[in-house]
Amino acid sequence: MGEDSLRLVEFQRGQAVDHQGRTIEEFWALPAFWLEHTHDYIQWLFPIPEAGRFNAFAPLLDEESRAAFAADESLRARQRCSLDAMLALFGLIRRERVIEARSDLTMGEHIWLKRGGHNHLRISRIIRSLFLCHQPELAAAFQRAVIEIGTTRGVVSEASLGYWRAATRP
Repeated sequence: MGEDSLRLVEFQRGQAVDHQGRTIEEFWALPAFWLEHTHDYIQWLFPIPEAGRFNAFAPLLDEESRAAFAADESLRARQRCSLDAMLALFGLIRRERVIEARSDLTMGEHIWLKRGGHNHLRISRIIRSLFLCHQPELAAAFQRAVIEIGTTRGVVSEASLGYWRAATRP
């Protein structure tokens, strides 16, 4: 396994730290305010093959990393823990493979319901990462939830909806 693949997989397993010395478990415990206003962690929690604008230090998801996710249920389970942390930030909750709005979901408190913004990019990344990391049903559930909830309870642009729809295409 290449250095970047190994670094990413070890981080996901809780055996290594990110570029700032933080563990995956630390991210899971952080408050919503921190998750909302910090931009260099999402690339570690939800890797994709393309580099992001906010963190050139995060390893990219390559074929070796994807194979590790395919072969190891514990990696996929840990990614679901990362998803649950982000869902809490977004005012959503997961019950197995169903994702729905929490009772306290409001546009005033949950910025992703407003037009544009960095959370729409995060959502695209999360859907794509889940899909590429061998969790296509969960990617589709999250995709359906954000499209439905975003269009009925928020103001989501057609551009964002297009990115979310495209995120589950190979």
